[in-house]
Amino acid sequence: MVCYNCGCALSEHDFCTNCGVDVSVYKKVLKLSNNFYNEGLEKAGVRDLSGAVQSLRQSLKFNKNNVEARNLLGLVYFEMGEVVAALSEWVISKNLRPKKNIADDYIDVVQSNPTRLDTINKTIKKYNQALLYCHQDSKDLAIIQLKKVLSLNPKYIRAHQLLALLYIDAEDWIRAERELLRCEQIDTGNTTTKRYLKEVALMLHPEEAQEERAPKKRRKQSSEEVFRYQSGNETIIQPLDIKEPKGVSFSAVLYLLIGLGIGVAMTVFLILPARIQAVRDSVSEQLKTVGEQLAAESATTNDLQQKLETLQRENNDLYTELENYVGTDGTIQTMDSMLVAVGGYLQNPDNVEETAAYLERISTEVNIEETSEAFQAIYNSLLAAVGPSVMKAYYDDGMAAYRQEVYGDAIRNLEKAYMYDSENVDVIYNLANAYYKNEDYEGAAVYYQLVMDKFPGTERANRSADYMEEIESMQ
Repeated sequence: MVCYNCGCALSEHDFCTNCGVDVSVYKKVLKLSNNFYNEGLEKAGVRDLSGAVQSLRQSLKFNKNNVEARNLLGLVYFEMGEVVAALSEWVISKNLRPKKNIADDYIDVVQSNPTRLDTINKTIKKYNQALLYCHQDSKDLAIIQLKKVLSLNPKYIRAHQLLALLYIDAEDWIRAERELLRCEQIDTGNTTTKRYLKEVALMLHPEEAQEERAPKKRRKQSSEEVFRYQSGNETIIQPLDIKEPKGVSFSAVLYLLIGLGIGVAMTVFLILPARIQAVRDSVSEQLKTVGEQLAAESATTNDLQQKLETLQRENNDLYTELENYVGTDGTIQTMDSMLVAVGGYLQNPDNVEETAAYLERISTEVNIEETSEAFQAIYNSLLAAVGPSVMKAYYDDGMAAYRQEVYGDAIRNLEKAYMYDSENVDVIYNLANAYYKNEDYEGAAVYYQLVMDKFPGTERANRSADYMEEIESMQ
């Protein structure tokens, strides 16, 4: 202990022997700070982390330069999952004592590992996102985010408590109790955890709460008369005053043998013949059924063979007719439609609706990717020329139908908008939302995946990832 005025070592006197300043109050303040530090150390040893935080904060109120108390407070914060608060305490400690300070090792352990730093940043971002979802009443998405937080930082008490609170709101008492018990394992003295546990216990074990409120005399009589234990969600009550018979009489044995003989006789003369006959009838009925099924399958096979031959002949006729109609390369009719579309666009470039109609007709008649390179070049050029105007019209119509909750029309218009502009994030994301609202989760998943693949790191991609996880959890 050194003098606060001159820095000289203090003796047992209440004044500094070097400068003469009164240090009696100063010694008492440092002693109180050390007492609170020792109290916090004892509480941390029995995992009363909340109590340890309070004691260590009191220690720092009396002596902000108590480096040992500040380092221990950082360790307690780190054990509770509060990594940022722990780093703050260690950095302050390092500034107070730059040399021979164990806070250097603590800071190096965290900052020397880029993966751990990235995990800490993700934990904070996802926890804040979960809070935002709670404010927006998106509780399912909040639960998903909190599960991700706890997978990255299993000791984050505030995330456990918020997840338990969401389970309580959903009346999922068993999962809420599980999360709170995990909190209690990390911090045995957390008052928020104990308050939540008390509410959950009232819902899961109401009879125990009633017994606690009952008079002591009544509880004593009840405990003497019965034995209770928990089996799953049920409470088993077993009386304690039942007395078992001490011996077995000869008459009881005789009656048992007589009953056994009667049972054997009834089995041989009454039950067994009836069972044999029932088995025979069942076997006969099964043989009859199998025979009928074989006959029906034989007739069905003949019918299918005849239909197959008929379909084969029709297929050959249609193939011949198709070759005569479309020509050798299969694109003559489609090429005529393309020429009409090009001619209409050259005559009237402003009439993009008619050109778009021809392009949509062509896309339904033939697979564009299987046509020649020249045909694809003309098609893509024409599509690029009319695409922006037509895309905007289809997008506006689709969003209008979406707002009116006519999701079938919204899907049709937005798909056409996507045909003309497949790189527009608004078109893809709203098309996925329309499928989701229409309860077509497979279609929604396809376009949510497109958003994540084409626009990674954006807000739309993050929301698409959340919806994908929700869709996967429903399957």
